[in-house]
Amino acid sequence: MHPVLVGLLAGFVVTQIAVFSTTLYLHRELTHKAVTFHPVINEIFRFAVWVTSGIRPRQWVAVHRKHHAHTDTAEDPHSPVVLGWKKVQLMNVFLYRKAASDERTIESYARDLPQRPTDRLFYDHAILGLGLLFVGLVFSFGIIAAAVAFAFHAVLYLGLSGSVNSVAHHFGRKSYETNSGTNVTWLALLTAGEGFHNHHHAAPTSARFSRRWFQADPGWWVIKVLSFLKLANIRHSDVDKLANRAQKASNLMKI
Repeated sequence: MHPVLVGLLAGFVVTQIAVFSTTLYLHRELTHKAVTFHPVINEIFRFAVWVTSGIRPRQWVAVHRKHHAHTDTAEDPHSPVVLGWKKVQLMNVFLYRKAASDERTIESYARDLPQRPTDRLFYDHAILGLGLLFVGLVFSFGIIAAAVAFAFHAVLYLGLSGSVNSVAHHFGRKSYETNSGTNVTWLALLTAGEGFHNHHHAAPTSARFSRRWFQADPGWWVIKVLSFLKLANIRHSDVDKLANRAQKASNLMKI
């Protein structure tokens, strides 16, 4: 097989590892406490996040929690309503870095995630993690395929991350009119369920992003398997129930 094709396939696989680690570990567990994984599973996810993205969990969590706390206001780190969906799509990584580098954001929104010894030694060093990924790709597929895989992964992962924040707040359908998030099926397929963003904003603490059995939420499927194996404890999973509860609470506050 041609090295370029091998690189593209390897890059796509690496991106999906990053996507699943992001949605399951960073998003559904750390940020919203919707599910709790076994410590061994957590360490696997933590390592995967490190080598495929270089992301520091407490920074990602803080930025996303701030997004939920100030959705579509000037305080939102990446609002398409404020900045326009094209700018968020193209500049998402820079918007994220700006918010993540603000220590006040980290202190306000990620106090429950202190820096660990392993973070200081390894996981807070993004270049080291990404370097390990590249070296692993070189030894596995050769330098040409590795270069293609690494570049394709970087573009695809950043593009999909940007799409969740831009496309899924601008295009698509809504099940709930209570928030600006939208549901984009093709994006959900590529992002392990993150494309059901309207559902997520309606019920942030739900480990499940889909509402119907036929809606593709691969992240939820993994959680169900891990739960069956006693490797995950699901806190909430009923989107409709949580969304209705949140709406009732909101209506009471308006009285």
